Amino acid sequence: MNIKILLFFLVSSILSTGTFAQSTAFGLKGGLTMGIQNWNGFDQDPLIKYHGIAFVESADETAQFSVFAQAGYHLKGSAIRNRNFLNPTTGNFFRPPAQQFIFKNASLTLGGKRKYDISNTAKAYYLFGLRGDYTIGTNLDEYEDLNELNGGLFYPIDFYVRKWNYGVTLGGGLEVAFGELVGAVLEFTVNPDFSLQYRQPSIANVRDPYTGQNRTISERTIRNITFEVTAGFRFLRKVEYID
Repeated sequence: MNIKILLFFLVSSILSTGTFAQSTAFGLKGGLTMGIQNWNGFDQDPLIKYHGIAFVESADETAQFSVFAQAGYHLKGSAIRNRNFLNPTTGNFFRPPAQQFIFKNASLTLGGKRKYDISNTAKAYYLFGLRGDYTIGTNLDEYEDLNELNGGLFYPIDFYVRKWNYGVTLGGGLEVAFGELVGAVLEFTVNPDFSLQYRQPSIANVRDPYTGQNRTISERTIRNITFEVTAGFRFLRKVEYID
């Protein structure tokens, strides 16, 4: 099914008056993000950062399925650690500090949860959501001098960053009630992107500082995937009908 059709049905379900005229749950959650990127077939080292999310979902106490919407801020990307580089000026190898490539993404996720009672106060669930991301900024300007030193686009640059991306969120978690209206959530999700975060076309006639000859820099593509561990608080807004 076309992703636009799926998004239409999810948005219609979540924003319909029939859904949120019922009781709803809302809250804040956050935690650790491990970002992984593949650069043209080469896996980079993981980037360990963080994320924060605000969410709202349907909360019919008799239903085992709910729909949700959440907006978040996620630091995605990758890193390079423990690799030797050649200084073209001195001819010596050196090992720089860990280099982090950070993409600061705002995201909107729409999806559903399937819940299972495991006790009077706790429920386990799994979830699936469609996600759209917008890249607010990066730290790639930190590597402009190193690009110049290496005589080409050895590192990514902001010009080829793709601002809009989309993917899915898959995972599961646990809801624990502290009382009638307050509880906690603990969650683990995997968040692969279907689209490319970065796409740099091949560039011809770039001078190689090591050989002095011109060469072609091949196309570079970067795609995100993150693993997130999340904890937070969940508040229930109950709607009661009185005859």
